[in-house]
Amino acid sequence: MSIWVIFTLLGSLALLMYGMKSMSEALQKMAGPQLRHVLGAMTTNRFTGMLTGMLVTASVQSSTATTVMTVSFVNAGLLTLAQAISVIMGANIGTTLTAWIMSAGMSFNIGDLAYPAFLVGIILIYQKKHRYIGDFLFGLAFLIFALATLRVTGQNMHLGENQAVLDFFASFDPNSFLTTLIFLFLGGVLTFCVQSSAAVMAITMILCSSGALPIYQGIALVMGENIGTTVTSNLAAMSANTQARRAALAHMFFNVFGVIWILFVFRPFIDMVCGWVGYDVNMTVEMAGAHAFMMNAAKLSFVLAAFHTSFNVVNTFILIWFIPQIEKFVCWVIKPKKVDEEEDFRLHFITAGFMKTPELSVLEAQKEIQQFSNRMQRMFGMVRELLTLSSSSSNKKDSKAGEFNKLYTRIEKYEGISDNMELEIANYLNNVSDAHLSDDTKAKIRAMLREVSELESIGDACFNMARTISRKYNGKQDHFVDKQYDHLHQMMELTDQSLSQMNRLMGGRKESFDVNRTFNIENEINNYRNQLKSQNINDVNNREYTYAVGTIYMDLINECEKLGDYVVNVVEARMGLRQKDI
Repeated sequence: MSIWVIFTLLGSLALLMYGMKSMSEALQKMAGPQLRHVLGAMTTNRFTGMLTGMLVTASVQSSTATTVMTVSFVNAGLLTLAQAISVIMGANIGTTLTAWIMSAGMSFNIGDLAYPAFLVGIILIYQKKHRYIGDFLFGLAFLIFALATLRVTGQNMHLGENQAVLDFFASFDPNSFLTTLIFLFLGGVLTFCVQSSAAVMAITMILCSSGALPIYQGIALVMGENIGTTVTSNLAAMSANTQARRAALAHMFFNVFGVIWILFVFRPFIDMVCGWVGYDVNMTVEMAGAHAFMMNAAKLSFVLAAFHTSFNVVNTFILIWFIPQIEKFVCWVIKPKKVDEEEDFRLHFITAGFMKTPELSVLEAQKEIQQFSNRMQRMFGMVRELLTLSSSSSNKKDSKAGEFNKLYTRIEKYEGISDNMELEIANYLNNVSDAHLSDDTKAKIRAMLREVSELESIGDACFNMARTISRKYNGKQDHFVDKQYDHLHQMMELTDQSLSQMNRLMGGRKESFDVNRTFNIENEINNYRNQLKSQNINDVNNREYTYAVGTIYMDLINECEKLGDYVVNVVEARMGLRQKDI
């Protein structure tokens, strides 16, 4: 075997993996939002969830993408973990379509179809309106070209006539259970190393179709691939949140359980699948001649695809009745991390470890921004409480002083949290934006970057108010008079209503949100600020309180008005208003 043949084989496998990736990403760009809506709407029970997972995975040619979408919905509270498990089961069936495409490519000469696909693809890519269809055709062309090259390379290698290869596989006792376990382990390790079950499946098809690898060992490799691909996702999910790790564990449990039961009926099950395809398990070269033997071996790629589909269908049929038990098991194995979510900075939905596709990262980022928004309203609530404490204490030696200082420290900590959240979410969105994205997703990311910037400004405004209250509380200035406290509480109540409207929008659908309510509250805040500004000048002139007290009082009023402006900016960004400013 020449070094050139080896490079051709490895290069074809690389092209196969790239083609699959390009197809998947193009399909997600074309149908990403629609697929998310389908996942949310069609998972009412375990059976519709399974069918949804199967159809979505067959559509985007990526079980990883389906799993990521599903975990995102669980995090967002749109799906339960039980529903997610049913979708993952369906994804295992949907991903077997890839094996059928590859078996067709290995069995028939479809290489000539690649060139028209390349031509049409490049034309569509340069037409902005249809460029995602062009990306898909280019990925498909690469896939077809890689399969055709692999088919020819496999034939040219003459592995079925290579005595060294035949002797190597013959050294394993075909009737030994240990041999099955060895090839099972080998399939898992290979899949884990190359990070692609499709590439290992292609190698297995080449070895089997050439007559070098017996079918039983080949199917043991396929079973190992099923486990290897789940090991990858579990390792990737180790640094992810609790629900992501539970979903990954449920995926592994599904495949490991399937491998265990198939080992008990290994040969009868394979013989049954071979019978469906028309492959003669007992045929040898000596018995039928070289030509008949190779014709029989050519059916092995279809045997592998049929086994892969049968295995996942039967496994799903068995386990779909035990989804509640699987859910309890993964929840028992993976306990939630015990952290003080209010006081410790930690992103809940954005995780670096779990594998993602760019088009599907927007949902998790949006959920994180929703958490950010809720946190800012809690921070403003602390500022209101701080003002109340300052009014009930006559001096800093009062019994309330310790409570005041403790609350101020919490607000200060929240200000640091808001800075960190802005940086972390913005960095995540910038990393996502480096990938090839649809125009809609690019617009969403620009809007979300504006949202996090404005939310951080809300945190700054809250901290500025807390510092002003603290400076007055710990200083020698006179306290506010009663009507100043009344006006401040009324202004803060309007501001809190504005924040509540913002959080209602961030947590719901913008189609049902009345943006005019936010604008009306903002007008009320502005008008009230102007009224209090004029009244403050009169009150100072009338000696109702000192100029210094009036200045601090108006600082708080103006900061509330600024905070209201930031809220309007967040709402506008979320609603897609003022696009020229986003």
